[in-house]
Order: sequence, then C-alpha cells, then structure tokens
Amino acid sequence: MENPFKQINQPLKEVPAELKSKVMHDIAMAKLFMELAELFSYNIGHIIDSVTASRKE
Repeated sequence: MENPFKQINQPLKEVPAELKSKVMHDIAMAKLFMELAELFSYNIGHIIDSVTASRKE
C-alpha cells in the first residue's frame, strides 16, 4: 500500500471543471436548504428570552 503522506509535499493538481462545478452546486444547495430551514424554524433563543421576560412582568 502506498503511503499517502508522501504526497503532502507535492504540488497541487488542478481539479477538473465539471467536478468543481458539481461541488460548488452541492454547496450552494446545502446553503439554500440551511437558509430555508432557518426561515421556517423558530428562533429558540428569542422564544426563551421573550417567555422569561413576560413571566417577570
């Protein structure tokens, strides 16, 4: 088996354009899903603050 640590000092290779575009697309989709989840979910910290503030009054 080849030692993968010997490749650390080697110069970086260029990534194929189609692979790079696929990875960037996947990252953009993950970011979109995270933003949508944040949009449609509750901000738990804000809810806790508002409940404790209303109980004090």
